[in-house]
Amino acid sequence: MDMHTVVVGTSGTTADDVIAVARGTARVEIDEAALDAVSAARQVIDDLAAKPEPVYGVSTGFGALAVRHISPELRAQLQRNIVRSHAAGMGPRVEREVVRALMFLRLKTLASGRTGVRPVVVRTMAALLNAGITPVVHEYGSLGCSGDLAPLSHCALALMGEGEAEGPDKAVRPAAELLAEHGIEPVELREKEGLALLNGTDGMLGMLIMACADLARLFTVADVTAALSLEALLGTDRVLAPELHAIRPHPGQAASAANMLRVLAGSGLTGHHQDDAPRVQDAYSIRCAPQVAGAGRDTLAHARLVAERELAAAVDNPVVLPDGRVESNGNFHGAPVAYVLDFLAVAAADLASIAERRTDRLLDKNRSHGLPPFLAGDPGVDSGLMIAQYTQAALVSEMKRLAVPASVDSIPSSAMQEDHVSMGWSAARKLRTAVDSLARVLAVELVAATRGIELRQGLEPAPASRAVLAAVRRAGVEGPGEDRYLAPDLAAADAFVRSGELIEAVESVTGPLS
Repeated sequence: MDMHTVVVGTSGTTADDVIAVARGTARVEIDEAALDAVSAARQVIDDLAAKPEPVYGVSTGFGALAVRHISPELRAQLQRNIVRSHAAGMGPRVEREVVRALMFLRLKTLASGRTGVRPVVVRTMAALLNAGITPVVHEYGSLGCSGDLAPLSHCALALMGEGEAEGPDKAVRPAAELLAEHGIEPVELREKEGLALLNGTDGMLGMLIMACADLARLFTVADVTAALSLEALLGTDRVLAPELHAIRPHPGQAASAANMLRVLAGSGLTGHHQDDAPRVQDAYSIRCAPQVAGAGRDTLAHARLVAERELAAAVDNPVVLPDGRVESNGNFHGAPVAYVLDFLAVAAADLASIAERRTDRLLDKNRSHGLPPFLAGDPGVDSGLMIAQYTQAALVSEMKRLAVPASVDSIPSSAMQEDHVSMGWSAARKLRTAVDSLARVLAVELVAATRGIELRQGLEPAPASRAVLAAVRRAGVEGPGEDRYLAPDLAAADAFVRSGELIEAVESVTGPLS
């Protein structure tokens, strides 16, 4: 990704900007108007801090300890302590891109002028991102309510010059050393600032945004692999006619059918379902491919709508309102994000499931309409793709387990003050695994479908299919023949799917797909 600058203002950010910062090399700048808004909100907090009346988050404890009024001389310690105590994550490190997304999204809210932090906090967060300093965040610690508390606390700890972080060289070192090397002064937190750094849905939202981007590509990949399987099975493309999908007007279904039809244009393999072994209809896994993938596309559209709303939000508690009021609220609750994270895991699992059924059909001589058993070179001597389908089935089985929603669970915490939580972080973590597995499942279908097409001697595949065959062979996925060490072929197909090369090969013939 080319170097460019993302400017953060008061009105939120975009999914593209999140991805540019999380996965790319984009630098972050804070709009001057945003810094003015931050300063104005800070003045409200300073004025409240000077008053004798207790204000939650400014001059009180937190959570179930909010009943205690904190004297001015202890407030800086209070803010440090909330960060230190809440940085209680455990388990493996979370991926760098997730932490960068989390930090950038927290920065987005800090720059909104609704949190009451000082401009120095905003500038320092941007400086960490631009220096490539990534705090160590652990897998476990967030319940997705009061925000992603533990993950955000580990980031805030680095802002204070404490804890550990990964530098630009990918080595993990004390955060204090990394900040010093880059000329970044650690922040000494004041009233409200520790709380403002922790109270957000930023981790789950960042993972949602990246999952949406990945799934958008994989839904297109699934249309391509389904079309290739249809070809290899000598199916009919008549079920893809636009007029059939117009009478059930789900937009995702129409888009998937249109993609498949474009891939199959000019194929000499389709329409042979009435030849030697006539069949009235293709199996559901072939005939209903647009309906299943299309439902996933429509689910993705809903998830993106939720993400867009969240990207425009300022999530904190308490917040500084435009009229100067500082009000407690429940906007940190992760339910809106958690629900769509779970919904996407369901859609991904079902898409993987139907792809696996197509693969199994390609390998079964009783259902493949003339293909050799397991697409093997010499069946019996060779096992062909038999165990590749086992691997695919294992992935699908795990994806079905991961589709069990996290958001229906709730474990009360903080002495029953936080008595209903979203589990959105957990929903996001399992979705990342599901998306990763979906790519592998589709890669196995690609290997099987391309091999099946090549075994149809004397029949000419569609021009788009020929482009895929040529590209996938160049990528290191070998064609039919005697058994060989298969794992490298599957790994090459997986990389081919993830890189976008599969879609590029098709679009070189069809033009842009949906």
